[in-house]
Amino acid sequence: MSKPPNNNIPLAERMRPQSLQEFTGQKHLTGEGKVLRNMIESKQLQSMIFWGPPGVGKTTLAQIIAKQMDMQFFQLSAIESGVKEVRAVIDLSRKAGKAILFIDEIHRFNKAQQDSLLGAVEKGIITLIGATTENPSFEVISALLSRCQVYILEAFTEDELKEIIQHAFEKDEWLKSQHAEIVEWEALIQLSGGDGRRILNLLELVVQSLPADDKKITNEKVQQIVQQKMALYDKSGEQHYDIISAFIKSIRGSDPNAAVYYLARMIEGGEDPKFIARRLLILASEDIGNANPNALLLATSCFQAVEMIGYPECRIILSQAVTYLASSVKSNAAYMAINNAQALVKQTGDLSVPLHIRNAPTKLMKDIGYGKSYKYAHDFPGNFVEQQFMPDAIDGTKLYDPGNNAAEERQREYLRACWKEKYGY
Repeated sequence: MSKPPNNNIPLAERMRPQSLQEFTGQKHLTGEGKVLRNMIESKQLQSMIFWGPPGVGKTTLAQIIAKQMDMQFFQLSAIESGVKEVRAVIDLSRKAGKAILFIDEIHRFNKAQQDSLLGAVEKGIITLIGATTENPSFEVISALLSRCQVYILEAFTEDELKEIIQHAFEKDEWLKSQHAEIVEWEALIQLSGGDGRRILNLLELVVQSLPADDKKITNEKVQQIVQQKMALYDKSGEQHYDIISAFIKSIRGSDPNAAVYYLARMIEGGEDPKFIARRLLILASEDIGNANPNALLLATSCFQAVEMIGYPECRIILSQAVTYLASSVKSNAAYMAINNAQALVKQTGDLSVPLHIRNAPTKLMKDIGYGKSYKYAHDFPGNFVEQQFMPDAIDGTKLYDPGNNAAEERQREYLRACWKEKYGY
């Protein structure tokens, strides 16, 4: 195995672009005539937040902006920094004159930490560039969000990932010396998940691991090497999306043991508890729905409790919610209903609402038939009366299939039988 030079600096760091000309992707922001390029060229910079998945260039773009605008660059990580560090940077910025403060994972800053930025951002002492993988409208306080422009960064396309790799083969001295050749791309592309940093680190790992006399990179070789060395990627959090996927699928698959295991993986890896709780809220409707309406209530209470308590105690609340949701009967009827309804709307367009259920606030509307012959359901036995609600063209269309109580009870019994066979209870 051949070691790369430069004191083991990873390939992804060695290939970090130094200018917009070298930067790959995000053409909707950095291309000719686009907002970030115009901002740099006009020397008119405003505070901003970059929102997008890992490895798409958020940090790199911030560094390029600072370099091309000749501004002092300060960088903080929200995981490791607090109000004290923010104030220290603000003091340094006052002396520097013009400075950019880049905060990685700004969604992990609490309200007090975000409040400490407000005055300096408003007065122009610092230009803030935040980076987040989470929706900033949920995680950034409104006062700070109103002072920043949010820009969405997208995962790299397959062509862009190939461009990043080709650039590395052309520019990196160690990589050129290995005489490696990519025969098959699929495994590298799929394992990268659209993450430019990850595909470069995968490439470096594969090239290092191949024997000197056989540097042809195939899908099979990539998969074998990555499976053997996967632990190397845990430290940097690059399995984030794999773990959350396994977590959700374990709950959906009614395996509380696997679900709480992946919960522990995320907790030990320092995952944001609100990120976990938010995914549970979505799952409670998508995968359980009206088969057990209490699931959404419990998931909502879990999210609120996590916000109030925080780590480490909120791990207990998360565990309760996760095991409950995993043990619940499942139904995706509500999820499928809205999917079916949206597909129908796209297919049929704006169909006319039946006259008898239209609103009739004026005499003219009443005269032309709006609301005429409407049957008020509460005037009938069981608060139900047969009448048409759908537009004529799609009347009778079934979008929601709720199942039945007997089916839910059979599902409960089946789950119990599966758990007894697998786990002994």
